[in-house]
Amino acid sequence: MAVRSMTGFGRGEREEGGRVFSVEIRCVNNRYLDVKLKLPRGVQAFEERIRKLVGAVHQRGRVDLQLTINGGGARNQRVLLNEELASSYCEAIMRLSERFGLGLELTPQQLASFPDVMVREEEPEDIEALWIPVEKALREALENCDAMRQQEGGALATDLSLRLDHFADVVSIIEKRIPELVLQRQSALQERLAKLLDSVVLDQDRLAQEVAILADKTDVTEEIVRLHSHMEQFSSFLKEDGAIGRKLDFLIQEFLREVNTTVSKISDAGIAQHTVELKSELEKMREQVQNIE
Repeated sequence: MAVRSMTGFGRGEREEGGRVFSVEIRCVNNRYLDVKLKLPRGVQAFEERIRKLVGAVHQRGRVDLQLTINGGGARNQRVLLNEELASSYCEAIMRLSERFGLGLELTPQQLASFPDVMVREEEPEDIEALWIPVEKALREALENCDAMRQQEGGALATDLSLRLDHFADVVSIIEKRIPELVLQRQSALQERLAKLLDSVVLDQDRLAQEVAILADKTDVTEEIVRLHSHMEQFSSFLKEDGAIGRKLDFLIQEFLREVNTTVSKISDAGIAQHTVELKSELEKMREQVQNIE
């Protein structure tokens, strides 16, 4: 059984070339897959690859992913000297000195401080080489997050199975009560007619017809059969791989539909109490299902 929760956290880290590549993933429940990425400058080209890897593991949920790269800040930087501009600065200063009779004291540090004489720039990064440690950290984070999701999903599946068993027990109680209820109403109808008509001889065929109509109005066999079918499907889905949350949520709605039909057909205080219990259990199951992928 591989039921997965949509809630989880995972972290992956790789160190390479003096730099540390870290990926953190946080996910919560959401109706559809919604991936939010926070990437450092210079690696936006990885966005499509990252989304593809996330989508291979997550089918639903809100996924927040952050990639950080620390260390090696100067490894791809170099300083360029604009010799032509420096020469122009020197010539201008010499002319200024001659024009106004000033002394000439110009050091390399002073010349380098003039605008644009020395420029720092970043060398192009080998994007494919950079992807290797990023992918390793990402896969580790996804694996750790998925392990957490499976652990929580297993707990949810266990809880749902127990609640489904209790739901089935209550349905069985109602199912066993129906024949007895029909007989009670048949007897009550005969007694009521006997009192109303007193000495009048009852037409047994007519009485049988009325009893049949009453029994038909009280018959919830179809609803009970569908409930059993839904319970089998629900139990089967809990053993499936992949995203089953929407299937389970749909079945919860179908459960509720049959329970409401049952209580509307049978006007009985005892059964009404059992259906309230069924609805309460369904509401708890619905809350748990909202967290399943």
